[in-house]
This record gives sequence, C-alpha cells and structure tokens, in this order.
Amino acid sequence: MTAARPSRRTRWLRGERGAVAVEFALVVPLLLVLLFSIVSVSRAFQVQATLSGAAREAARAMAIQNDPGAARSAAVFAASAASVPLGAGQVSISPSTCTGAAPTTNVVVTITYQFQPTGSFAGGLAFPITSKAVLRCGG
Repeated sequence: MTAARPSRRTRWLRGERGAVAVEFALVVPLLLVLLFSIVSVSRAFQVQATLSGAAREAARAMAIQNDPGAARSAAVFAASAASVPLGAGQVSISPSTCTGAAPTTNVVVTITYQFQPTGSFAGGLAFPITSKAVLRCGG
C-alpha cells in the first residue's frame, strides 16, 4: 500500500493555517479604537443637545419669572435629567434682571461645559462645549 499523496489544495490550506488569527489580531485593535471614538463623539453630540435644552429652559425661566436663581436652577435640573453634571456657576445670564428693561430687551443664557471623553485613549483631553439661548424679556 502506498500512502496517499496530499493534494495541491490540502498543501495550500496547510500553509495558510493561523493566517486568519494573525489578521484578526491586527485588525481588532483598530476596529475597537474606531468603535470607542464613534461612541465618544456621539456622547459629545448628546451633551451639546442637552445643554441647548438646558439653556432654553433657563432663558424661559428668566424671561417669565425674572429670577436669575430660578433660571440657573432650571438649567441645572434640565441638564441633570440627561445625566450631564452642570453647576450653577457654569450658567451665565445677561441681563441680570428684566425689571425696567425696554420691551425689546433679550435675555441671553450661555452655558459653558468642559466635556471629558470617556476611555483611556482620550489621554485627559477635555474640550469646552458652549450653548446659548436668547429669549425676549417677559416671554
């Protein structure tokens, strides 16, 4: 009996053993970095949208109630509802009162927030996200 000689296809497949594992090991880290970058940028857009809503709520509260403290509280509450930790010191309101203001005076609320991306690849990078809302005094 003679031993069967391996076919050309069998020899070729034997030579490719492990190539898929090596390619997978090279590609997976790049795909993970891409995935986490997409998640981080998506979170930044979500924070921007939340801060826009919080500024709008603060401007509305200031225009109607004429109380800067209530306006700041409205901004902090609106941001905290979406898990964005915002402090009253990050909310700027101009003018500080609508009492005696001209009928065309606008309340301008500006919120500045330092966004810290998650993940170790960010390397401590933080960048400011600013949101602004304008509403006429008296609503």
